[in-house]
Amino acid sequence: MHLGVGNFHRAHQAVYVDDCLAADGSWGIRGVSLRRPDMRDALAPQDGLYTLAVKDGATTQARIVGSILDMLVATEDIGPVLAAMTDPATRIVSLTVTEKGYCHDPSTGDLDPQNAGIIADLDRLDRPSTVPGLLVEALRRRRNAGVAPFTVLSCDNLPSNGRTLGRIVGQYAALIDDALAQWIGGTIAFPSTMVDRIVPATSDADRNGIAALTGFDDAWPVVTEPYTQWVIEDVFPAGRPDFAAAGAELVADVAPFERMKLRMLNGAHSTLAYVGQLLGHETVADAMHDAALARLVAQVMDEAAATLDLPAADLAVYGRALRTRFANPALRHRTAQIAIDGSQKIPQRLLGSIRDAHAAGKEWGALATGVAAWIAFLRQGPVDDPMANRLAALADKHADPAGHAEAVLGMREVFGTLSDAYWFGDRIVGIVGKMADAGSSAVLPR
Repeated sequence: MHLGVGNFHRAHQAVYVDDCLAADGSWGIRGVSLRRPDMRDALAPQDGLYTLAVKDGATTQARIVGSILDMLVATEDIGPVLAAMTDPATRIVSLTVTEKGYCHDPSTGDLDPQNAGIIADLDRLDRPSTVPGLLVEALRRRRNAGVAPFTVLSCDNLPSNGRTLGRIVGQYAALIDDALAQWIGGTIAFPSTMVDRIVPATSDADRNGIAALTGFDDAWPVVTEPYTQWVIEDVFPAGRPDFAAAGAELVADVAPFERMKLRMLNGAHSTLAYVGQLLGHETVADAMHDAALARLVAQVMDEAAATLDLPAADLAVYGRALRTRFANPALRHRTAQIAIDGSQKIPQRLLGSIRDAHAAGKEWGALATGVAAWIAFLRQGPVDDPMANRLAALADKHADPAGHAEAVLGMREVFGTLSDAYWFGDRIVGIVGKMADAGSSAVLPR
């Protein structure tokens, strides 16, 4: 079962499973939408089939993906979702729910017990609405019924995503029953993963172009790039498809790959998105054709690479490949899409690199520009973020950009101990002030 069936899952994990089916037809995916019925309503008349369009420059290659067997909508009726998760046939529960779906404090990686969804779930254990609540209730039911537990496979951009999810689930379970929490901690596998593929939102132009190419009307095709990577910690007590045969890398330790991707790709992506938004660049490719912004992106990658324990030559090759992927004009990946949920993304994508670079006496000015650009972006108007109300209140209260930056930097749930670090705060406030006085382009390298 997969929680959170969106474009990324359909262009990534669902494709790997689809590639496995020719050799082993015993697997398939039952999808769960946690919020809206849109995806289910689009795919149901198509028997779950959809088009994957891989674009590289002027070339498009299309295929039909058939690994999603059906879809459930949790907000319509949680009963069938829990029943399916309790079914012995379900051996893996994977998820792509974005950072905010984990109901955690991004600065610590721990469950946020004050999260409104968590509070509500604790009052109605049999009708959970959050990911931790859903997983714990399904596991509790399996334990009580004597059904072997499933493996929980996070595919989101979180540091040590498997261990982080395992900790969050255990902390939620401990609020219900210590014995249940101990059983989960000692029994359930939470392998970590690293996922990588650029997948923009689907547009009407995409639908029309794919229909012209294939001769089929597809309510919700998905467009992506040729590059794809999936690194998986190989811990699956209940079994798994042959992911390696489909091109995934099964390893003992995902951490080096994960840090590389979070810091170099995701950190650069967020920086590019916030600066790009401030400069009026609609897409990633548009932003990469701004030479000064492209230089900033390269500097972010170089500064992040200097904090990683991988061969410098390999990191240099990876960085060049990333910049080529970002500049792919066939992918209309909107900077506004990447810019959402900044309060959840900034800690993982930029702050870890800054902490490590500062501790090692290395440069982190480009990384700081990414953080400052997020703060400046917050002043443009309402943002799509779990902390949107608080962020808007700070922007309304502080008319002065420097004062606003200082207030945002005081948000410990985002910045943790960096809220007290003068060496960090002074530099960020300085960059924000320069952007306000001389324009966002003034902070770009020349």
